[in-house]
Amino acid sequence: MLYYKTYTQNKSEEWVVLVHGAGGSSTIWFKQLKELALHFNVLLVDLRGHGKSKDMFWNQEYSFKEVSKDVIEVLNHLHIKSAHFIGVSLGTIVIRSIAEQDISKIKSMILGGAITRLNVSSRFLMKSATWLKKFVPFIWIYTLFAHILMPRRRHRESRSLFIKEATNLRQSEFLRWFTLTAEVNPLLRYFKENDIPVPTLYIMGDEDYMFLPQVKNLVKQHKFSLLKILENCGHVCNVEQPELFNQFSIDFIKENSK
Repeated sequence: MLYYKTYTQNKSEEWVVLVHGAGGSSTIWFKQLKELALHFNVLLVDLRGHGKSKDMFWNQEYSFKEVSKDVIEVLNHLHIKSAHFIGVSLGTIVIRSIAEQDISKIKSMILGGAITRLNVSSRFLMKSATWLKKFVPFIWIYTLFAHILMPRRRHRESRSLFIKEATNLRQSEFLRWFTLTAEVNPLLRYFKENDIPVPTLYIMGDEDYMFLPQVKNLVKQHKFSLLKILENCGHVCNVEQPELFNQFSIDFIKENSK
């Protein structure tokens, strides 16, 4: 089972599950945990191969379906029937995949720096990385991606965190997760066509040029979705604008807790 940690309190029966992105760990939520734990019960998980789940042996090929089942297994183990989910970057795809596996588990979704479609630039990056991974250490590729996704000076903190977390990832794990990129566009195309009846809040930075345009288009088509755009903010919006990210998240969860 995945490594997990819970923070419980008596004022609310609501659970919030935090899902990090590829290369990260549950520690990326350090600017959210204290505030969320004042209002809700919180569950942190480290996805397979990441954080304190990195030493666990997984004997099958990775897929978003299997990664999603890992999280559902933790919920079942803790007897959490349903929860509000908050994810960032690739973690948003994991959450959306959980909704496909068992929609009853999800009361609402808050998707920060969401990936809803790979544009021409991001597909080119993936193809380049497929070639480069044969010749260079993965952390070089990861560092390059971090600077492309978060190029501005004010993105420095989130960019550094992005890279620092990735140094704890094994080369073999990077390669396993990288194979998931082949699933991304077909999966995202299906998600776009299938508007599920789950309240969904997208929180995006106005400088998240790689993914914001696609989210804007998606929200226009999905009637259960809302979009909040944070000014002067890049891809990892929970780190760059934590006060607004937290407030939008808490308000949205409370609105959808009835």
